[in-house]
Amino acid sequence: MATCTAAIGKTKNKRQWIYAKKVNGPLFRYRQYVGYTLLLLLFAAPFIKINGEPFLLFNVVERKFSIFGTIFYPQDLYLFVFAMLIFMVGVVLFTVVYGRVWCGWTCPQTIFMELIFRRIEYWIEGDANQQRKLNEGPNTSAKITKKVSKHALFLAISFLISNIFLSYIIGIDALIEIITDPIGQHMGGLISLLLFTLVFYAVFAFLRELVCTTVCPYGRLQGVLLDDQSITVAYNSKRGEPRGKHQKTIGAQTLGDCVDCGLCVHVCPTGIDIRRGIQMECVNCTACIDACDQVMEKLKKPKRLIGFYTLREIEQDLPKSKNVRAIAYSAVLLLLMGIFSWLIFSRTPVDGTLLRANGTTYIMRDDGTVANMYNLELINKTHQTMAIAVQLSDKTYQVQLIGTKREMKAGESLELGLLLYTPKQAVIAYKTSVDILIVSEGKIMKKMQTTFIAPPKGGF
Repeated sequence: MATCTAAIGKTKNKRQWIYAKKVNGPLFRYRQYVGYTLLLLLFAAPFIKINGEPFLLFNVVERKFSIFGTIFYPQDLYLFVFAMLIFMVGVVLFTVVYGRVWCGWTCPQTIFMELIFRRIEYWIEGDANQQRKLNEGPNTSAKITKKVSKHALFLAISFLISNIFLSYIIGIDALIEIITDPIGQHMGGLISLLLFTLVFYAVFAFLRELVCTTVCPYGRLQGVLLDDQSITVAYNSKRGEPRGKHQKTIGAQTLGDCVDCGLCVHVCPTGIDIRRGIQMECVNCTACIDACDQVMEKLKKPKRLIGFYTLREIEQDLPKSKNVRAIAYSAVLLLLMGIFSWLIFSRTPVDGTLLRANGTTYIMRDDGTVANMYNLELINKTHQTMAIAVQLSDKTYQVQLIGTKREMKAGESLELGLLLYTPKQAVIAYKTSVDILIVSEGKIMKKMQTTFIAPPKGGF
């Protein structure tokens, strides 16, 4: 078994390089369908626009986010919080029920590594044994050509990935502008791209499985979340042990179905032996299932010696039962999704802040009125230009806007001064709540509340 993870060099403390054998099988094909579909979405999404807005945009610099063509701003932080809660509960739920299915099937690290970079490696250097021989052999011209070709492709793809990820931050239009403009106009952006390219290149050319087994905290979190009812990729030891070759018995001892071929270890991208039980390094990629099923098929034995099992099934020989934790997580997830949907649909097309002007309380005017000054900032969350007006629900007050602009383009902000006043004789309390209505084309777009301060009639 040790040959599958033979190190380049024999130093005890040196990292063992994983040579994962090429795998084929139905589960690998399903992984390809899922992985390449997600890759297609990843590379296509920056070019998709809905109502002129990007399908997905996470512009942290300008504090502008677009999800499915809907623009979100810092004022929508509560929506982001709920979205993150839903994502986290979803990941926890899937881990409780299906183990590390995220890691093996949908994690970008796994998809890029197994479906792009490792495929290129197989294409240029061959399968696991050929790669090992190439690395351990002398530095011939053929070896140098293969290594240079491989790493050049790795760098090129890493650069492409960096550009795609950048388009999710600044938008595809801004990225195309950077690409087409002279290099000197965007040196900062170019340096950032090159740095990210080197990071991606280092991850996929050298770190590889260490990202899953050492860097990513999710593997350790898995140990807390899994229980004896969680479905994971596991080896059925009761059926497989004791291991042996093709003979049915050794003396009087009947052997299990495992013929100790080691293929499940050879194909593992993290180099573990699944027969040793559930391990943190297992990413549920199902490569070992495909490899073992092929052996069982040749030996005319039942498949799924390695398969999707719960510890309850293997250790206690009990059938699957209802997972109470999964039901509870599902209820919480549905509740959060319901709240999130309500928040999305109740989201106002205009948002903003209304703050009292610095250094002022109230102003006694010569015309017998008392006034309060405010700073009003509005933002247009819609895709259309919007003309705005301000109205009051309480007719004892009057409002005056300070500033000439009364129109906001899509996504534009507008800052105005707001003067709120009322006759002195109408003031009955030192502090009074007043509703401010932001109106466009006769429709109320936003309701804001403020406090009007003035000495009451008759004094304090």
